[in-house]
Order: sequence, then C-alpha cells, then structure tokens
Amino acid sequence: MTSILITGIGELVTCDGTGEDQLGIRSGTALVAADDLIAWLGPAAQAPAADRRIDVGGRALIPGFVDSHSHLVFAGDRGQEFAARMAGRPYDGGGIGTTVAATRDTDDAGLSALVAARVAEARAQGTTTIEIKSGYGLTVADEVRALRIASDFTSEMTFLGAHVVPAEFAADRDAYLDLVTGPMLAAAAPYARWIDVFCEPSSPHAFSGEEARRVLLAGAEAGLGLRVHGNQLGPGPGVQLAVELGAASVDHCTHLSNADVDALSAARDTTVATLLPGVEFCTRSPYPDAARLLGAGVSIALATDCNPGTCYSSSMPWVISLAVTAMGLTPAQAVYAATAGSAASLRRTDIGRLVVGARADLAVLDAPSYLHLAYRPGVPIARALDLDS
Repeated sequence: MTSILITGIGELVTCDGTGEDQLGIRSGTALVAADDLIAWLGPAAQAPAADRRIDVGGRALIPGFVDSHSHLVFAGDRGQEFAARMAGRPYDGGGIGTTVAATRDTDDAGLSALVAARVAEARAQGTTTIEIKSGYGLTVADEVRALRIASDFTSEMTFLGAHVVPAEFAADRDAYLDLVTGPMLAAAAPYARWIDVFCEPSSPHAFSGEEARRVLLAGAEAGLGLRVHGNQLGPGPGVQLAVELGAASVDHCTHLSNADVDALSAARDTTVATLLPGVEFCTRSPYPDAARLLGAGVSIALATDCNPGTCYSSSMPWVISLAVTAMGLTPAQAVYAATAGSAASLRRTDIGRLVVGARADLAVLDAPSYLHLAYRPGVPIARALDLDS
C-alpha cells in the first residue's frame, strides 16, 4: 500500500456538512491518501510520514466534482440545430433521432474513443465521478453496447432506452415500450445500475406519465435504481412520479408547481432534484429557482447534462457559475450541490466529501479559494488531482 501526503493546501473544502454553509472549510490542514481512500486528515504540523508527498503550493483543494447526469456515448454533431435554436426554433426532443442515427453508424472503437476524450475533458475540469446514460442506440444491441462502453469509464451506468421513441416505432409506441420493458431491459440490466425515462408529455417524442411509470416499475423489478427526466419542457407528472416511486433523482425540474416543490421537500431524504442550468443556457429556457427549492428544504444537486443537443459542455465549474449567477445559489451552496449533493443523487457517501474513509477523489484549484469557481467563469482553474503521477 502506497501512501501519499498532500501538503501546501491553502484552503481545504471538505463538504462534510459542518459549518453554516456545509463546506467544512479548514486551513493549515494536510491529507494522506492510501489505496485510493483518505486515510488521515488533520493539522499539517501533525501529518504522519508517507511514501510520497505532493505539495499543492497554497492552492485550494476540494472534493472532485460529481457529475450525476451525462449522455457521453454518442457520435455525430448537432451544431446546426443549436444555431437554429438560437434563431428561435423551440426544442422538443426531436433532434435526438439525428444522434441516434450517427451513433448506430459508429463502431465500438470509435464510440469508446469519443467517450474517453469526453471523460478526459471532464477530469481536466475537476470531475472525478461521472454518471453516463445510454439512450442514443434504442435497439437492444445498441443500448447494451452503450452501457458496456460506459462501464469502462464509470460505475454509474444508466439504462435510458426510454429516451425517445425511435423513428421505426413512431406508428406503434406500445410495441417500443414492450421492447424497452422486456427484451431490451433484460439485456441491459446486467450492465446498468440505474434506469431512467424522459417523462415529458408535451413532447411527441418522449413519454407520458403512465408510460414512464411502466418503464420505471419494470426497471425496479429488474433491480435497477430509478432516475427521471422530468418537468423540463413544461409542467408535467415527472416530479410527482419520481417522488411516488422513490427515485433517487428527478432531473431538470425547470417547470415546478407549488405541489411539486412540496413533494420534493417531503422526499428530501429520498429524492434529489438535480438541476442542469447548462441546458437552460443552451436552450434559452427559464432557469429553475434553486434558491426557492433550498428555502423549501429540497435536496438539490448540480450536473452538466453533457449531450450533443441541449448542452454540449462537460464543465462543472461553468455549471457552478451559472447556478450562482442565474439560479440564486450562493457560491458555497453551488459547490456543495456539485459535490456532496450530486453524490447523494447517486446514493453515494464515499464521494463528494473529503473525510477519512471516503475516496481520495480530489480536485485542485489554481486559486486560493473555492469562491473563484463562480468568481472567474470560463477560466480553467479546476482539475482532478492525479495521485498516480
């Protein structure tokens, strides 16, 4: 077992839930990692001996970001769709079919290389855990392939066969639901931890509340945890369904009624509202009122939703900046939501916090304080700390 002592930490943000802002900030602290876990944390002057030493030179050290919502297994480009949207065309999910076609036409090696590049891009911006969904194959073989490729990069794989109804089933939605909840689920479940569904009755391409319920109940019976895309394009049943079925996360939450907020507040220990402000930025949609959610006692997370259509960005620092400038969060609340909050949405306690026994997933900032994540938007000051180099 090789131990590594990390010293020279200007500000240590533990996100351990202590202090008024929950960030548990410490100064004059050192940390020892061993076997990829935090083995010791305390005053630098009392640090034990270790096999190796890394001096971060007065920089801030924070938990690695937990990106709990991404769609990285895809091929193709939808830049023209983005340009059209900026010119006023509304988004309804229809462009997903373009990505499905390009992804189906790309071989395993090509897809794997694309995912590897995107994961490396995320790590270069401080992300150490990333959830990856399928959903751009929409055949049994292509969905399994997406999950198998994702498993090379994460342990948080999500089966999203119910992303949209593919073109070949446009005239027979029930037949596609039979496929998703039957043979496709049976083949995909061994490669997935979660099941997700795009519950959006206002879109002709996505799924109604009853269709989503059918998908989620089948996934639960197959032993998968539940996640929901809900209330993105307009008011709908997604949030209420997620809470009713005990989903770990309901994501987007752009259009919420008072009843939705009340339901999320009552389920704060079970269901996290994962906010994806990059999508609102890239679709010119209204932002969720994150401050309202926190004020109501809702548990929230932040994630990128990195995807080719509505947010082609893997930058969690940018998401934090948007959460502060456009959604009413303080810098501390945004950092907590992007680390411990997102870990909670994956029902993980071993990531998103820097405490003894947790994973030594660390991000270092080229700045003296976490405040610079929102204070310096667009500047690449965060990176995952590589303990193997």
